[in-house]
Amino acid sequence: MREKFKVALAQISCKQGDKAENIRKIEDLVIKAKQQSAELVIFPELSLTGYTVRDQIYELAETIPGASTNVLEKLARKTGTYIVFGMPELSEKTQATIYNAAVLIGPDGFIGKYRKMYLPTHSVFEEKRYFRPGYQTAVFETELGKTGLIICYDIFFPEVSRLTRIKGAQLIVCISASPAVRRTFFETLTTARAMENTTFLAYVNLVGIEDGLQFWGGSRLIGPNGKVLVQAKYNEEDLVIGEVNYADIRPVETFVPTLKDLRPELFDKLKENAEKL
Repeated sequence: MREKFKVALAQISCKQGDKAENIRKIEDLVIKAKQQSAELVIFPELSLTGYTVRDQIYELAETIPGASTNVLEKLARKTGTYIVFGMPELSEKTQATIYNAAVLIGPDGFIGKYRKMYLPTHSVFEEKRYFRPGYQTAVFETELGKTGLIICYDIFFPEVSRLTRIKGAQLIVCISASPAVRRTFFETLTTARAMENTTFLAYVNLVGIEDGLQFWGGSRLIGPNGKVLVQAKYNEEDLVIGEVNYADIRPVETFVPTLKDLRPELFDKLKENAEKL
């Protein structure tokens, strides 16, 4: 396992409903990131298709693994990189069950996937209309350490990041399609999730305008002490490279021992009282 490596935050706008064009953009940026010595390249939520595709989602969704993941597996093998991207996942068992998924692939092929647990369905969001929620957190052992995946609105629920961290994640990757009106929330919560779990957190957000909805970008890599190590531009495409050094986790864990001081019995109380809301 590498203790130190470079991460590329590939903040892109997507062509709605055009998987071929979005894959082309992903390929170009992975190659560019590799030229800058990045070993992990991260793309936004639903970066394969665009976020606002509505009923077209039923035509665009694919199984995982599937045609698009196979193409990007070849890219990961060719470049020797790890890649995280978002896509609509079609269930292997039914023809109309779809998940909002994050996919992790590497130099040896497909590693794993995560299905978004919290689906916003309020104001401009209508995810529950299209997606089934996931039920499991996801942490994967790689040459770059233990990597956990979450998606966008999941960041509002600290128990998701906490469980991901308790399962061993040294780096939590949060891919996102956050509109501009939520910028302050995400800037605050991503920092909080990194600090309270003493872990690295890479947040990669969509950028551009889809059906009048503006995505703000602002992707960032945050250290276990809450310091923003690198940040992408607001409101335009960007590719920024940051460095993860797992040696930075231990001193923070020592002096801010949140994991050591966990009170598991409170989780039982949380469940008990949440059921009475």
